[in-house]
Amino acid sequence: MKAQALADHLAENPVDDEYQPLNTYFPDEEVNSVEAIFEDISSWNMFFDGAVNAKGIGIGAILISPTGQHYPTTARLRLFCTNNTAEYKACIMGMNMAIDQDVEELLIMGDSDLIIRQAQGEWETRDIKLIPYRQHVEELGK
Repeated sequence: MKAQALADHLAENPVDDEYQPLNTYFPDEEVNSVEAIFEDISSWNMFFDGAVNAKGIGIGAILISPTGQHYPTTARLRLFCTNNTAEYKACIMGMNMAIDQDVEELLIMGDSDLIIRQAQGEWETRDIKLIPYRQHVEELGK
């Protein structure tokens, strides 16, 4: 869960003397679960994330080698974009790092269900601004 979503929820639902437990419905319960991923010792892993807030836009990725060596990178973007665009840019940055390291097999993980599912072809990309980013991720994946 994004920290800002949690902060917004708490701000909108203050606890007072008449507190009643919330009955919250989560339509995407699979997003709120943890899956055990058994790592293949011969594959590389990449984690990525992007964030947009009032202080700016930041992206980051970390590439982890089969031997456990970590290669982190971050960047601050100087242009306005949506959170989804920032997530795509973070994924692209990490994939470019993997290409520079001559990685042949890469497990990519991120917290953006939209980006992951679009990249896997499970969801279509409806936002015309995101189509070039999805296509770029597709090209880098080859």
